[in-house]
Order: sequence, then structure tokens, then C-alpha cells
Amino acid sequence: MKKSIILCIICFLFLNQIKAQNKQLLTLDDVIRIASQQSLDAFRNENMYLANYWQFRYFKADRLPSLTLDATALDYNRSMQKEYIPIENRDIYVEREYLNSDVSLRLNQNVGLTGGQFFARSTLAVTQTLGDDKVSSYSSTPFSIGYSQSINGYNRLKWTAKIEPLRFERAKKDFIQAKEEVALKANRLFFDLVDSQIDVNIAVTNLANSDTLFTIGKGRFQVGTVTQDELLNLELRFMNSTLALTRAELGLERAKARLNSFLSFEKNTNVECIIPSYSTELQIGSDEAIQLALTNNPEILGHEQRLMEEDRKVNQAKSENGVSGTFYAVYGLNQNAEEIGEVYQDPSKRQQLRAGISVPILDWGRRKGQLSMARSNREVVKISINQEKIDFEQNVVMNVMEFNLQGNQVTNTAKADTIAQMQYDVTQQRFLIGKVDVTKLNLARNDREQARRAYINSLRSYWNYYISIRRLTLFDFEKKITLSEDFDQLLNKY
Repeated sequence: MKKSIILCIICFLFLNQIKAQNKQLLTLDDVIRIASQQSLDAFRNENMYLANYWQFRYFKADRLPSLTLDATALDYNRSMQKEYIPIENRDIYVEREYLNSDVSLRLNQNVGLTGGQFFARSTLAVTQTLGDDKVSSYSSTPFSIGYSQSINGYNRLKWTAKIEPLRFERAKKDFIQAKEEVALKANRLFFDLVDSQIDVNIAVTNLANSDTLFTIGKGRFQVGTVTQDELLNLELRFMNSTLALTRAELGLERAKARLNSFLSFEKNTNVECIIPSYSTELQIGSDEAIQLALTNNPEILGHEQRLMEEDRKVNQAKSENGVSGTFYAVYGLNQNAEEIGEVYQDPSKRQQLRAGISVPILDWGRRKGQLSMARSNREVVKISINQEKIDFEQNVVMNVMEFNLQGNQVTNTAKADTIAQMQYDVTQQRFLIGKVDVTKLNLARNDREQARRAYINSLRSYWNYYISIRRLTLFDFEKKITLSEDFDQLLNKY
């Protein structure tokens, strides 16, 4: 059995040597940087930003002139049509065959100040009667200009001009915040792999020590300095160490696979994480963090956007509750002729003016109910936003407090880890010379393992709290800079 275990250790070390040739040593910053560049989460965040970008571009284009060409190349119609015969004073059905074509050029310009629209058109149409009495007729409107306006008081363009820039600014901050969410996930997977690596290192060390102690224990059992139950305990530790190494190796492979998948690495990439350091001097002020969060966090812009949306709904409901109507005016030139060369000669004036109003008289309170509901919903949203703001600030404060305390916690666990290792080394040496029994040695080993894991867990929490604060404030307190992104470079990437 001893030979088999030694062979297992040798094989493990040999495999590690092979993997080391393809090994990538990565720090926490390296993992976060790679994840923000090539992970699936990063790709999804980029495309979500692009969707918001094109929505904003659509809003801007809606306020610019639009030029449209409409054409009907062929409209053939053959049917029986009613025709009045004056001489006979009766209607008869005759077969008619027509061929129609038309083309028009239309220019539109929305007016953001009033919500109306200017438009200009130029059209040309031809109708040709087929059959024995073949006749062609042309109609043209060389030029016409007009204006249409709703007079109910609701200006859609004015509200979109307020809301859309705010929505796009929030989309930018959402993208930056999403990168910090990727960093949180990277932190979790990074320390999962660190934990697995430590478990393997502990398991390898424990197996080697257990083998040595079991060998020494058998020798002392022969001379009577170790009892049989102590020898059996050493053998049990030896067997458990073998099983623990197998489980640790399996856990290590799983942690590597998850991190490789997250970072879009090849599945056989051998990543080894370098345990990050920490700063005991970095302390964050709650007031400063709250102020930065209120300035930078997209959730605050979301509050403004929601309130503005509710104001828009109230304004729309109010406009529908009162007098409404439309105004439409057109001035232009038109002409008809049987020859296309004459259709643009001496055009006559074309004028149209239309104005109408709608006054609610009896609707059984439907419009008034819609307005009251819109106002009530706005009040509910205001109260909800006030509560969300209080909870948001409290969340910032709690994260700052936990981070500031976590620095001392990491320091204490680091000292405990060092002391536990020294204690185990001393206890092991005393066991080798017969000064302590197996029970004290096992206790020392358990203390060492627990102290090591406590240190790594406290370090994991330290960086998790820091990245969470960075996500809430969009501010890097180490570098003293506001988090930003080169959005022009992002657009050029696609």
C-alpha cells in the first residue's frame, strides 16, 4: 500500500510538471481584465449597450428631415364598372381596363417646439385606359408644402427630447456597472480556484506527512512507545488523506473548467491563480461613497427617468381630458394633361385648409378617471423612489462599513494563518521525538487547515466588498478616478 501511495504522489507531481509547461499565472486583476474583454457576459453587455445606442440614434434621426420616394410602378385593373347612359337614362355595366402608375417625393420635418410637422411633396401620376378607345391622362403636383399640428396640448417630441437623452446616459452607466458585475463574478470564480488549489496543496502535504507519521508510528509500535489505537488512528489518517487528495484534485479540475469557460479559454488551459494582496490603509468614507453613488450610479438616473415617464403620462391624460383637435394646411400647384409634356405647363393653385376640434361632453367620467389614475400612479412611483433611495444609501453605508472592517479581519486571519503553520511545525517536530501524542498532532493540523481557509475566505470577502462598492459608486478608490469607458472605441469594434 505504501508503494502504491508513493507512486500516486509521483504521478501527481509528474502530471503537475506537464501542466506547468502550459500554465498561466493570473492575478485577480488579470482575470477581471480578461473577463471584461472576452467573456460571454462582456459580449452580452456590449450588445445591450449597442441596442440602446441605436435607439438613441433613432430618436435623433426622428428630429431630422426625412426624404422618401414612393412609387407604384404598375397597377393594372380589369373589371366590370357601372356607367350611366344619359340618352337612355339608365346604368349599364361595361368592361374597363386601366393601367396606373405614380411616383412621389416627400420631405418631412418634425417640429420639436410644437410637436407638429412640416412637409413638402412632388408627385406625378398617369392613368391609361386600354382597349379600343385607348386614352392616357397625366396628373402632376410639381410642388406642395403644408403643415399639420395637433392642438390637444400633448407634445410627444418634447417629452422624448427630455427622456431619451436621460435613458441613453443611463445606458452608458449601466454598461460601466455591468463591467463591475462581471468583476464580481470573476472574483468569485477566481477565489473558487484559489480554494481548490489550496485544498490540493494541503491534501498533498497531509498525504506525505501521514505517510511519514504512519511509518514512524509502526516503528514505535514495535518498541511499545505507541499504542495500537494510536497506530490505527495514524493509519486511518493516512487512508483519509489519500481520499482527500482525490476529492481535492476533482474539485480543482471543476474550478478550472468553470473559470476557463467564463474567460473563454481553451478547456485544457491550466490556470493558476496568484493570491492577491490587500491594503490595510485603504479606508472609505461613508459620506463620500454616498455622494459618489448619488452622482454616478445609473439607478439614480433610473429614478429621474421613471418620474419623467409618469409626468409624461399625466400630461398626456390631461390633454385627452380637455379640448383636442387638429390643424392641417397645404398650398401647392397641380395640373392635368393628356400629354406628359404639358403636365407641368401653367399649373393651377392647389389649396387646402382644415381645422377641427373635439370637445368631451358626456363620457361618464372616463377621461377624468384616466387623469386621476395617472396622477395616483405618479404619487405611488414618487413614494417608491423615495424608499428605494433610502434603501440604496443604506446599502452603500453597509458595504462601506463591512469593507473597512474586513481589512482588519484579513490582517488578523493572516496572522492566525502564520501562527497555525508555526504551531503545526513545532508540534510535528515534537511528535517525531516522542514529546506529544497523535491527538495533539491532529489538532494542530486541523488548526492549520482552518486558519488557512479562514484567511482565503476573508481575502475573498475583502475584494468582494471593494468591487461591490466600486459597482455602487462607479469610482475606483485605489486610483482615485471615476470609472469610464471609451464608447467610441466600442462602436468601432462593431
